[in-house]
Amino acid sequence: MATFPVVNMEKLDGEERAATMDLIKDACENWGFFELVNHGIAPEFMDTVERLTKEHYRKCMEQRFKEMVESKGLEAVQSEIDDLDWESTFFLRHLPVSNISEIPDLDDEYRKVMKEFASQLEKLAEQLLDLLCENLGLEKGYLKKAFYGSKGPTFGTKVSNYPPCPKPDLIKGLRAHTDAGGIILLFQDDKVSGLQLLKDDQWVDVPPMRHSIVINLGDQLEVITNGKYKSVMHRVIAQTDGNRMSLASFYNPGSDAVIYPAPALVEKEEKKDLYPKFVFEDYMKLYAGVKFQAKEPRFEAFKNLETTVNVGPIVTA
Repeated sequence: MATFPVVNMEKLDGEERAATMDLIKDACENWGFFELVNHGIAPEFMDTVERLTKEHYRKCMEQRFKEMVESKGLEAVQSEIDDLDWESTFFLRHLPVSNISEIPDLDDEYRKVMKEFASQLEKLAEQLLDLLCENLGLEKGYLKKAFYGSKGPTFGTKVSNYPPCPKPDLIKGLRAHTDAGGIILLFQDDKVSGLQLLKDDQWVDVPPMRHSIVINLGDQLEVITNGKYKSVMHRVIAQTDGNRMSLASFYNPGSDAVIYPAPALVEKEEKKDLYPKFVFEDYMKLYAGVKFQAKEPRFEAFKNLETTVNVGPIVTA
């Protein structure tokens, strides 16, 4: 099995740029995942984000999770649970309009830190999209513009904790799925593992690395790249020891963005009609009901609709 791709972003500024871009290209084509180090977000700041996230879980979420487990009798289950995940979560929306001030139980320091973290991740996401454009031979700014819609991209963070689980063989931390959106930036626990991706029909661990950001590609990038890049099934295995922190930030198209394969990429392919054209919000409505099923029927459903969506050229200037 090949080594999980780790990209040192500092090398993009030196003589190893070409090799680093090749590594990103290979990761996008063959893994759907890669891990970033030296990505520009200060390690000390990431330590603060982690400390405050774990404090908030202990103070505000842990007891609620224990009560949920008790009410559902999950500690005594004897057969596999397939309609529930062993996770404690809440969601922060950053774009187009932030909801951080409306989330209960967050103290002022945590709100301030998460706003700043989101700002830095947004810049990193847009930098990565331009690196993908470069590798794909698309104009700089194409992917950001494709995501834009009328109000800009949708961007939010799922804050999750995966507490110790007494029956990890029967309850998944998070069931296998592909992500519906665009590009996902994950700050995960560096001590407690559990994230796995499906590669060549085998589950592969995504290695925890201190101060790294794990990147994975969502369904929308598969469509826009006409299948050159793929979204990949992944899951979280619950652990018997340790509480795993996960901050997954989703840089997605705007709700009214029209998503379709980039014409410049379609022209290079013999098979022209691999992927449908749709409005992102419509895709998300379908995804909500079938998240833990294969992605291909989702694409087929939109191809079968034969909807006519008005598409103008994407202007990148």
